[in-house]
Amino acid sequence: MSTPLSAQAQLVQEARARSGRPAIGDNILSVEQVSLAFGGVRALTEVSFNVREHEIRAIIGPNGAGKSSMLNVINGVYHPQLGRITFRGTQRRQMVPHEAARQGIARTFQNIALFKGMTVLDNIMTGRNLRMKATIVEQAIHFGRAKREELENRAKVEEIIDFLQIQHIRKTPVGRLPYGLMKRVELARALAAEPTLLLLDEPMAGMNVEEKQDMCRFILDVNEQYGTTMVLIEHDMGVVMDISDRVVVLDYGRKIGDGTPDEVRSNKAVIDAYLGVAH
Repeated sequence: MSTPLSAQAQLVQEARARSGRPAIGDNILSVEQVSLAFGGVRALTEVSFNVREHEIRAIIGPNGAGKSSMLNVINGVYHPQLGRITFRGTQRRQMVPHEAARQGIARTFQNIALFKGMTVLDNIMTGRNLRMKATIVEQAIHFGRAKREELENRAKVEEIIDFLQIQHIRKTPVGRLPYGLMKRVELARALAAEPTLLLLDEPMAGMNVEEKQDMCRFILDVNEQYGTTMVLIEHDMGVVMDISDRVVVLDYGRKIGDGTPDEVRSNKAVIDAYLGVAH
């Protein structure tokens, strides 16, 4: 079990003390008795939890616990054999990723999925695709609605670039950036879609301590300024405990803990899972 970053607790306390953070609301996402299997291998077994509006909800667990599978179920990449998912009061059946995106669900990926030959600005602009209503002809001649949309989308992207403090690399090809900045660009592209629910797949994997602290700060700032509801998955307990409102813990595809960070920290099943106690 990892120890929380030394500066992180103070950072979070300061962020939580600000008055601008939206109040946590009612359930926006409900996962009920979801089971997923690939052939004879069970990835998830009867997992249930909910996510409230404006909260930061973490899903943690050791490697292979089923965290990414759960995120892929929410996002519509995988279709569970059993259970149901309700998003904003509507039960979703056989959801596919582009439909999830249209409904306001955006995500980042554990393995960076950016266009390495394109600039930071152009990569973030791709996050605005679903906001574009102009026809191909209008876009080709850059007239009327297409011109207005481009100006509006560019303004939104520039706002996000300023917010995430990446102005100095806006014209740099993504492939030239260090890993930590690539992760920040991927977060920016997801934010460009103006999601209701943002899924973050190990956003701090592979980062050094300073980069993790920066990413924690940006996650908190996004939640405060935009009111974005987030589901964050990580295998490193220490990284997420201080920034999450509630935490659900998976191990071997089953839920073994769910509650506030303090409740999860003291849960014996969670401690045993992280210490590698035999099942």
